[in-house]
Amino acid sequence: MGFVGLGSIGAPMARRLLRWPGGLVVHDVDPRACAAVKGAEVATGVAELASRVGFVSVMVRDDDQVRDVVGQIVASGARPLVAVHSTVAPPTPAALASAAGPRILDAPVSGSVIGADAGTLAFMVGGTAEDFAAAKDVLALMGTRIVHAGPVGAGTAMKLARNLLQFVSFTAAFEAQRLASAAGLDVRALGEVVRHTDAVTGGPGSVLLRGSSEPLTPDDPWTGVFTHVRTLGEKDLGFAVELAAQLDVDVPLARYALAHLGRALGLPEVAP
Repeated sequence: MGFVGLGSIGAPMARRLLRWPGGLVVHDVDPRACAAVKGAEVATGVAELASRVGFVSVMVRDDDQVRDVVGQIVASGARPLVAVHSTVAPPTPAALASAAGPRILDAPVSGSVIGADAGTLAFMVGGTAEDFAAAKDVLALMGTRIVHAGPVGAGTAMKLARNLLQFVSFTAAFEAQRLASAAGLDVRALGEVVRHTDAVTGGPGSVLLRGSSEPLTPDDPWTGVFTHVRTLGEKDLGFAVELAAQLDVDVPLARYALAHLGRALGLPEVAP
Protein backbone atom coordinates (compact mmCIF):
# COMPACT_ATOMS: atom_id res chain seq x y z
CA MET A 1 0.00 0.00 0.00
CA GLY A 2 1.36 3.43 -0.95
CA PHE A 3 0.41 7.00 -0.06
CA VAL A 4 1.73 10.18 -1.69
CA GLY A 5 1.01 13.57 -0.13
CA LEU A 6 1.04 13.82 3.64
CA GLY A 7 -0.53 17.19 4.33
CA SER A 8 -3.16 18.05 6.92
CA ILE A 9 -5.69 15.58 5.47
CA GLY A 10 -3.31 13.15 3.75
CA ALA A 11 -1.31 12.35 6.91
CA PRO A 12 -4.26 11.17 9.02
CA MET A 13 -5.62 9.27 6.01
CA ALA A 14 -2.27 7.52 5.61
CA ARG A 15 -2.12 6.62 9.29
CA ARG A 16 -5.38 4.73 8.86
CA LEU A 17 -3.69 2.57 6.21
CA LEU A 18 -1.00 1.38 8.60
CA ARG A 19 -3.42 -1.44 9.43
CA TRP A 20 -3.32 -2.74 5.85
CA PRO A 21 -1.68 -6.20 5.62
CA GLY A 22 1.80 -5.84 4.17
CA GLY A 23 2.34 -2.36 5.56
CA LEU A 24 2.43 1.14 4.15
CA VAL A 25 4.97 2.97 2.00
CA VAL A 26 4.77 6.78 1.95
CA HIS A 27 6.31 9.70 0.10
CA ASP A 28 6.10 13.46 0.45
CA VAL A 29 8.32 16.26 -0.79
CA ASP A 30 8.79 17.21 2.88
CA PRO A 31 10.72 14.47 4.74
CA ARG A 32 9.29 15.72 8.04
CA ALA A 33 5.79 14.82 6.84
CA CYS A 34 6.92 11.25 6.18
CA ALA A 35 8.52 10.98 9.61
CA ALA A 36 5.20 11.99 11.18
CA VAL A 37 3.51 8.82 9.85
CA LYS A 38 5.22 6.55 12.35
CA GLY A 39 5.34 2.91 11.33
CA ALA A 40 5.34 3.54 7.59
CA GLU A 41 8.26 2.84 5.28
CA VAL A 42 9.53 5.89 3.44
CA ALA A 43 10.20 5.79 -0.31
CA THR A 44 12.87 8.01 -1.82
CA GLY A 45 10.51 9.03 -4.61
CA VAL A 46 7.22 8.34 -6.35
CA ALA A 47 8.75 5.87 -8.80
CA GLU A 48 10.24 3.74 -6.05
CA LEU A 49 6.97 3.79 -4.13
CA ALA A 50 4.98 2.72 -7.20
CA SER A 51 7.34 -0.17 -7.85
CA ARG A 52 6.73 -1.57 -4.36
CA VAL A 53 2.95 -1.48 -4.06
CA GLY A 54 -0.21 -2.46 -5.89
CA PHE A 55 -2.30 0.52 -4.77
CA VAL A 56 -1.35 4.19 -4.48
CA SER A 57 -3.42 6.92 -2.82
CA VAL A 58 -2.57 10.44 -3.99
CA MET A 59 -3.52 13.43 -1.85
CA VAL A 60 -1.52 16.40 -3.12
CA ARG A 61 -2.34 20.07 -3.46
CA ASP A 62 -3.51 20.75 -7.02
CA ASP A 63 -3.86 19.52 -10.61
CA ASP A 64 -0.22 20.19 -11.48
CA GLN A 65 1.00 18.11 -8.56
CA VAL A 66 -1.47 15.32 -9.37
CA ARG A 67 -0.27 15.24 -12.99
CA ASP A 68 3.34 15.20 -11.83
CA VAL A 69 2.79 12.28 -9.43
CA VAL A 70 0.79 10.23 -11.94
CA GLY A 71 3.35 11.02 -14.64
CA GLN A 72 6.14 9.68 -12.43
CA ILE A 73 4.13 6.52 -11.79
CA VAL A 74 3.57 5.98 -15.50
CA ALA A 75 7.25 6.67 -16.30
CA SER A 76 8.32 4.14 -13.68
CA GLY A 77 6.71 1.33 -15.66
CA ALA A 78 4.80 0.16 -12.58
CA ARG A 79 1.05 -0.29 -12.92
CA PRO A 80 -0.53 0.05 -9.50
CA LEU A 81 -4.16 1.09 -9.12
CA VAL A 82 -4.02 4.85 -8.43
CA ALA A 83 -6.72 6.62 -6.43
CA VAL A 84 -6.56 10.42 -6.68
CA HIS A 85 -8.13 11.98 -3.60
CA SER A 86 -7.27 15.59 -4.47
CA THR A 87 -10.09 17.77 -5.80
CA VAL A 88 -9.13 18.56 -9.40
CA ALA A 89 -10.59 20.26 -12.45
CA PRO A 90 -13.39 18.37 -14.27
CA PRO A 91 -11.28 17.30 -17.31
CA THR A 92 -8.28 16.11 -15.28
CA PRO A 93 -9.40 12.57 -14.29
CA ALA A 94 -10.18 11.53 -17.86
CA ALA A 95 -6.91 13.01 -19.08
CA LEU A 96 -5.02 11.07 -16.41
CA ALA A 97 -6.82 7.84 -17.30
CA SER A 98 -6.05 8.35 -20.97
CA ALA A 99 -2.36 8.81 -20.23
CA ALA A 100 -2.05 6.13 -17.57
CA GLY A 101 -4.47 3.47 -18.80
CA PRO A 102 -7.58 2.19 -17.02
CA ARG A 103 -5.99 1.94 -13.56
CA ILE A 104 -7.03 5.40 -12.37
CA LEU A 105 -9.79 6.24 -9.90
CA ASP A 106 -10.78 9.78 -9.08
CA ALA A 107 -11.80 9.42 -5.45
CA PRO A 108 -12.07 12.85 -3.79
CA VAL A 109 -13.07 13.05 -0.17
CA SER A 110 -15.46 15.05 1.98
CA GLY A 111 -15.20 15.42 5.72
CA SER A 112 -12.12 17.61 6.19
CA VAL A 113 -9.42 16.99 8.78
CA ILE A 114 -12.01 15.96 11.36
CA GLY A 115 -13.22 13.08 9.19
CA ALA A 116 -9.67 12.11 8.23
CA ASP A 117 -8.66 11.88 11.89
CA ALA A 118 -11.75 9.87 12.80
CA GLY A 119 -11.70 7.64 9.71
CA THR A 120 -15.20 8.82 8.78
CA LEU A 121 -14.52 10.46 5.42
CA ALA A 122 -16.90 10.16 2.48
CA PHE A 123 -15.32 8.98 -0.79
CA MET A 124 -16.91 9.79 -4.15
CA VAL A 125 -15.32 7.42 -6.63
CA GLY A 126 -15.15 7.53 -10.42
CA GLY A 127 -13.79 4.52 -12.31
CA THR A 128 -14.61 1.07 -13.59
CA ALA A 129 -16.65 -1.30 -11.46
CA GLU A 130 -13.64 -3.64 -11.28
CA ASP A 131 -11.28 -0.97 -10.02
CA PHE A 132 -13.87 0.34 -7.57
CA ALA A 133 -14.29 -3.16 -6.14
CA ALA A 134 -10.50 -3.47 -5.81
CA ALA A 135 -10.27 -0.15 -3.95
CA LYS A 136 -13.28 -0.42 -1.67
CA ASP A 137 -11.62 -2.28 1.20
CA VAL A 138 -8.74 0.20 1.20
CA LEU A 139 -11.07 3.20 1.26
CA ALA A 140 -13.11 1.59 4.03
CA LEU A 141 -10.11 1.96 6.35
CA MET A 142 -10.30 5.73 5.87
CA GLY A 143 -14.01 6.42 5.47
CA THR A 144 -17.50 5.29 6.33
CA ARG A 145 -19.35 6.43 3.18
CA ILE A 146 -17.97 5.09 -0.11
CA VAL A 147 -19.99 5.86 -3.24
CA HIS A 148 -19.31 4.60 -6.75
CA ALA A 149 -20.40 7.71 -8.61
CA GLY A 150 -19.81 6.31 -12.12
CA PRO A 151 -16.98 6.23 -14.66
CA VAL A 152 -13.72 8.13 -14.33
CA GLY A 153 -14.55 11.79 -13.71
CA ALA A 154 -17.82 11.11 -11.91
CA GLY A 155 -16.21 11.24 -8.48
CA THR A 156 -14.86 14.70 -9.20
CA ALA A 157 -18.22 15.88 -10.54
CA MET A 158 -19.95 14.67 -7.37
CA LYS A 159 -17.36 16.38 -5.15
CA LEU A 160 -17.79 19.66 -7.02
CA ALA A 161 -21.58 19.46 -6.69
CA ARG A 162 -21.22 18.70 -3.01
CA ASN A 163 -18.88 21.65 -2.48
CA LEU A 164 -21.11 23.97 -4.50
CA LEU A 165 -23.79 23.37 -1.87
CA GLN A 166 -21.32 23.84 0.97
CA PHE A 167 -19.76 27.10 -0.16
CA VAL A 168 -22.99 28.69 -1.35
CA SER A 169 -24.36 27.75 2.08
CA PHE A 170 -21.39 29.46 3.73
CA THR A 171 -22.25 32.61 1.78
CA ALA A 172 -25.88 32.35 2.85
CA ALA A 173 -24.75 31.78 6.44
CA PHE A 174 -22.82 35.05 6.26
CA GLU A 175 -26.01 36.84 5.24
CA ALA A 176 -27.76 35.28 8.24
CA GLN A 177 -24.86 36.32 10.47
CA ARG A 178 -25.04 39.94 9.34
CA LEU A 179 -28.79 40.00 9.83
CA ALA A 180 -28.49 38.47 13.30
CA SER A 181 -25.72 40.91 14.25
CA ALA A 182 -27.74 43.89 13.06
CA ALA A 183 -30.68 42.64 15.16
CA GLY A 184 -28.43 42.52 18.24
CA LEU A 185 -28.41 38.71 18.49
CA ASP A 186 -25.71 36.35 19.75
CA VAL A 187 -24.37 34.90 16.48
CA ARG A 188 -22.70 31.97 18.22
CA ALA A 189 -26.04 31.01 19.80
CA LEU A 190 -27.62 31.18 16.35
CA GLY A 191 -24.91 28.85 15.06
CA GLU A 192 -25.62 26.38 17.83
CA VAL A 193 -29.32 26.39 16.95
CA VAL A 194 -28.50 25.81 13.26
CA ARG A 195 -26.16 22.90 14.02
CA HIS A 196 -28.74 21.36 16.38
CA THR A 197 -31.67 21.53 13.98
CA ASP A 198 -29.61 20.50 10.94
CA ALA A 199 -28.58 17.37 12.85
CA VAL A 200 -32.28 16.59 13.27
CA THR A 201 -33.56 17.50 9.80
CA GLY A 202 -30.50 16.80 7.67
CA GLY A 203 -30.00 20.45 6.74
CA PRO A 204 -29.98 21.84 3.18
CA GLY A 205 -28.72 18.60 1.67
CA SER A 206 -31.82 16.70 2.76
CA VAL A 207 -33.78 17.93 -0.28
CA LEU A 208 -31.34 15.99 -2.49
CA LEU A 209 -32.79 12.73 -1.19
CA ARG A 210 -35.65 13.22 -3.62
CA GLY A 211 -33.16 11.97 -6.21
CA SER A 212 -34.15 14.17 -9.15
CA SER A 213 -34.18 17.79 -10.29
CA GLU A 214 -37.05 17.24 -12.75
CA PRO A 215 -40.32 19.15 -12.17
CA LEU A 216 -42.65 17.36 -9.79
CA THR A 217 -45.88 15.85 -11.02
CA PRO A 218 -49.14 16.19 -9.03
CA ASP A 219 -49.09 12.50 -8.06
CA ASP A 220 -45.47 12.53 -6.84
CA PRO A 221 -45.34 11.96 -3.06
CA TRP A 222 -42.77 14.76 -2.78
CA THR A 223 -45.23 17.31 -4.20
CA GLY A 224 -47.19 17.68 -0.97
CA VAL A 225 -44.03 17.79 1.14
CA PHE A 226 -42.33 20.44 -0.98
CA THR A 227 -45.51 22.48 -1.35
CA HIS A 228 -45.56 22.76 2.43
CA VAL A 229 -41.83 23.61 2.43
CA ARG A 230 -42.39 26.37 -0.13
CA THR A 231 -45.30 27.84 1.84
CA LEU A 232 -43.21 28.03 5.01
CA GLY A 233 -40.05 29.04 3.19
CA GLU A 234 -41.57 31.89 1.21
CA LYS A 235 -43.28 33.21 4.35
CA ASP A 236 -40.10 33.12 6.43
CA LEU A 237 -37.86 34.39 3.66
CA GLY A 238 -40.29 37.25 3.10
CA PHE A 239 -40.12 38.18 6.77
CA ALA A 240 -36.31 37.87 6.77
CA VAL A 241 -36.00 40.15 3.73
CA GLU A 242 -38.38 42.61 5.38
CA LEU A 243 -36.30 42.60 8.58
CA ALA A 244 -33.11 43.04 6.55
CA ALA A 245 -34.59 46.09 4.84
CA GLN A 246 -35.52 47.58 8.21
CA LEU A 247 -31.97 47.03 9.51
CA ASP A 248 -30.32 48.14 6.24
CA VAL A 249 -28.67 44.74 5.66
CA ASP A 250 -28.18 43.60 2.06
CA VAL A 251 -29.32 39.97 1.59
CA PRO A 252 -29.12 39.19 -2.15
CA LEU A 253 -29.13 35.40 -1.68
CA ALA A 254 -32.25 35.61 0.47
CA ARG A 255 -34.01 37.71 -2.17
CA TYR A 256 -32.98 35.27 -4.89
CA ALA A 257 -34.18 32.31 -2.82
CA LEU A 258 -37.52 34.00 -2.18
CA ALA A 259 -38.04 34.48 -5.92
CA HIS A 260 -36.89 31.00 -6.93
CA LEU A 261 -37.64 28.64 -4.04
CA GLY A 262 -40.61 27.00 -5.74
CA ARG A 263 -38.67 26.28 -8.92
CA ALA A 264 -35.74 24.97 -6.88
CA LEU A 265 -38.08 22.49 -5.21
CA GLY A 266 -39.49 21.33 -8.56
CA LEU A 267 -42.86 22.99 -8.08
CA PRO A 268 -44.80 24.91 -10.75
CA GLU A 269 -44.55 28.69 -10.75
CA VAL A 270 -47.31 30.45 -8.84
CA ALA A 271 -49.26 32.91 -10.93
CA PRO A 272 -48.84 36.51 -9.75
